[in-house]
Amino acid sequence: MIPPSFDYARPTGLDEALRVLADGGEEAKVLAGGQSLLPLLRLRLAFPELVVDIGRVPGLRGVREDGGTLVIGAMTTHHEVVRDPLVRRHAGLLAAATRTVADPAVRHRGTLGGSLVHADPAADLPAAVLAMDGELVVAHPAGRRTVPAREFFVNYLETVLAPDELLVEVRVPKTDGWGFHYEKFHTVAQSYAIVGVAALVRRDNGRIAEARVGLSNMGATPLRATAAERALAGCDDASAVARAAQSAPDGTQPPQDTSGSPEYRAHLAQVLTRRAVLTAAGMG
Repeated sequence: MIPPSFDYARPTGLDEALRVLADGGEEAKVLAGGQSLLPLLRLRLAFPELVVDIGRVPGLRGVREDGGTLVIGAMTTHHEVVRDPLVRRHAGLLAAATRTVADPAVRHRGTLGGSLVHADPAADLPAAVLAMDGELVVAHPAGRRTVPAREFFVNYLETVLAPDELLVEVRVPKTDGWGFHYEKFHTVAQSYAIVGVAALVRRDNGRIAEARVGLSNMGATPLRATAAERALAGCDDASAVARAAQSAPDGTQPPQDTSGSPEYRAHLAQVLTRRAVLTAAGMG
């Protein structure tokens, strides 16, 4: 289909981009890699009056270290995230989840920041960043603010970003010494997850000392399986992990759609959590 008509701006600096967004207000949409916005435009599911292309804004790409944290520019592509040696060394869960995003063509154009701001609860990366206790750095005309990932997603396709704000950086703590795994169930290759589980596990003396579990497509936003995380502490074998994983769907509200019922998704969350945690813990 042919997209609706709109005005187009391509700022060359961050201040200019923020000014254009402020002028456009709620009728403006940001174009990053375009892998989420362009399909919405073509299907006429989005009707912006202004599209702001931030592809020429400098300083929004790349990975660097800041003490115990990795700082990833919002315009860093999925392909760059997967291949970056710092991400692979210090944030393996993010690399593992990013590797499953769509197909190579999408990964070469799509961006980490674009995926997070799109806020699709079925997407892979919001759950991974949530499990990693990531933070998102947001620029606005008066400066910058840092938002914990657990506060960034507020509803289906909705974040805390104001119309005049732009995500510029993603900060994730280094997880050296943690086991990790991303487990995703989908019936068609390269499609969104029916359910996805991002798991981080730290072991001590043969037991799970701490576990973090992020869930995709188990509600209107990405979620942490907090009941399962509590139950996993102290588990020392596969049977104990399996019992703890039974609480993964607790407190969630899985959607009902053509891919499955809420009950089906709850079952998948239990199974995938068990698999992901066992692999991350080296017990599988």
